[in-house]
Amino acid sequence: MGIQSVDLWVMAPTITLALGALLALLVDLFVAGAGKASRSAAGVTAVVAVVVATALLPQSVDEVTLCAGQNCAYAVGALTVAVQLVVLVGTATVLLMSLVSVDDTRTPSGEYYFLLLCSASGAMLVAAATDLVTVLVAIEVVSLPTFALIAMNRGDRRSGEGALKAFLYSVASVAVSFYGLALLYGSLGTVSLVPISLLTTNTNPTPIGATGLVLILAVIAFKAAAVPFHAWAPDAYEAAPVPIAAYLSVVSKAVGFAALIQVVAAFAAWEQIWAPVVAALAILTMVFANVIALRQRGVVRLLAWSSVAQAGYILVPFAAVVGGLAGAESALPAVIGYLVGYAALNLGVFAVVTIASRGRTDLRIADMRGLAWQSPWLGLTLAFFLAGLAGLPPALIGLFIKVQVIAVPISTGAWIVVAVMVMATVTGLAYYLRFAAVLFARPSDATFERSELGVSAGPAHVALGAMLFLTIALSVAPSLALGLLDRL
Repeated sequence: MGIQSVDLWVMAPTITLALGALLALLVDLFVAGAGKASRSAAGVTAVVAVVVATALLPQSVDEVTLCAGQNCAYAVGALTVAVQLVVLVGTATVLLMSLVSVDDTRTPSGEYYFLLLCSASGAMLVAAATDLVTVLVAIEVVSLPTFALIAMNRGDRRSGEGALKAFLYSVASVAVSFYGLALLYGSLGTVSLVPISLLTTNTNPTPIGATGLVLILAVIAFKAAAVPFHAWAPDAYEAAPVPIAAYLSVVSKAVGFAALIQVVAAFAAWEQIWAPVVAALAILTMVFANVIALRQRGVVRLLAWSSVAQAGYILVPFAAVVGGLAGAESALPAVIGYLVGYAALNLGVFAVVTIASRGRTDLRIADMRGLAWQSPWLGLTLAFFLAGLAGLPPALIGLFIKVQVIAVPISTGAWIVVAVMVMATVTGLAYYLRFAAVLFARPSDATFERSELGVSAGPAHVALGAMLFLTIALSVAPSLALGLLDRL
């Protein structure tokens, strides 16, 4: 059986990010000693690499490479492009925020941008992988650099603690998942997703195979920060530089759901095994995260619990299968649509926090009091994004994605999942609206001066403007998100 020549053009977006990571490190090395110019040069190099990767993305649609016979290790379809687009837009936005954060905190810029692009290249690979080994290894390529990035808040004791907690959870989930992979291989004799789909269609799940599938879900739940695999997230988000918290909440989460989509598609015939597990994860995540978020007073910690809760909502279309397969074909568009809308809204919130925090790691909700009066641009846009996350106008995309997600369990008759999501959404209104109300309260002496919120954070303002434009566009034309797969 011959092996075809590798088509690098198909893998160009992923390779571009990997090469960009090396180039950013080299640029920082050769302009070392130039102070702020050195940090900016490495950051600009990273941004250019993401822009080039995005431009190359459409060229690889419906292509495969790394093939041996009929089996290919890298395949690009509509789902792959949709996830990679979320990854690239999320990474570009995080890089723009980082150009401000790195300057403010004196973070080692070369290492920072190198690690960030390495992680993003792994995220690109997860979406295109066609076997379970590559999926799990690529997830680790995403995870390992983030541990170092979380720890880059030098001088903050919480930074090392958050990185260590994320690392330990990751090691445990990966160990469990690879054991599950061994069980699946022993049961099915293959780890390739397409052959697995064919085999599981014609065979009933064995106890060994069913156990292996459940264990595989562990690392996916870790990346998605779903309860009970979520405990690393609040501490890690709070300990990390704000742009890295944004990266974890959007790009890293998208990776988890990309892996889940691939696993669920391969084991679609074994829905009696994975559907109850995913349903339990969704219900636990929505209930627990929203209740705990009510008690949060720190901005980033609140956003961390909000991100965990949003993961529960994204799990709902998968959980709906417990009610039956009829209508479940709408699950995939609902998941992708929610990921796109959530990414725009959440990145917008973090862009405002990046500008407002300016290197601070302990920003509290009370510190944002009167922000809408002191800086209408920041205050009003933050309120706009918070309304979207809550599912309220005027950010209508937040409402549209929630309606599309809850329509899936309604169509399958999974009424318990529907009831829990409704109650969780209503609970979420409390902390989102409380946060938004603080922005319009009378400013106090302890809050920011207008001079602290000036135009010096130029790249972060660009990121904020881009997310605002994207959110408005999605609100006016929601089919851009909800029908993304049909357009690719």
